[in-house]
Amino acid sequence: MTPSVSSLKNLDLSLLAQRLGKLCQQLQVEVTTAESCTGGGIACAITSAPGSSAYFTTGYVTYANTAKTRLVGVSDATLQAHGAVSEAVVKAMVAGACQDSGAQLGVAVSGVAGPDGGSAEKPVGTVWLAWGNVNHQEAECFHFPGDRQAVREQAVREALAGLVARLDAQADGQGEK
Repeated sequence: MTPSVSSLKNLDLSLLAQRLGKLCQQLQVEVTTAESCTGGGIACAITSAPGSSAYFTTGYVTYANTAKTRLVGVSDATLQAHGAVSEAVVKAMVAGACQDSGAQLGVAVSGVAGPDGGSAEKPVGTVWLAWGNVNHQEAECFHFPGDRQAVREQAVREALAGLVARLDAQADGQGEK
């Protein structure tokens, strides 16, 4: 039975990373990351697991909008129309990261970690995450409480839990649990 995303979020980051690695190897899936507000934190968590080079070869830290465009192909028009912290941008980020890296599954994140940069529309703690590949992406907006470090840690945990949940569902579908 697939664990819920909420139960996965209660796991230690290293346990989430280990679970991700086991599933990637079982399903022969390579993962990638495209990160803004987490600054490489998701990739760091993934690579904390021994043997992660077997399923994680490329991660992108696209902190600036120019990097989002240059490295993962987010269009200037999308950035102008929606802003960096948006569903459209994280979906484009994950699709572009998978396209460039060849990974079958990726996660992208963009948000306002604080302490500055928030607005009435997108207050500090607003974080968009997307999971998917070149052809299909799912995104969700979160409003994480706390200071900058807390927002970033919650985003990393949510990103990993989302990857694990999607791979768990795939493994369940193959009857390999």
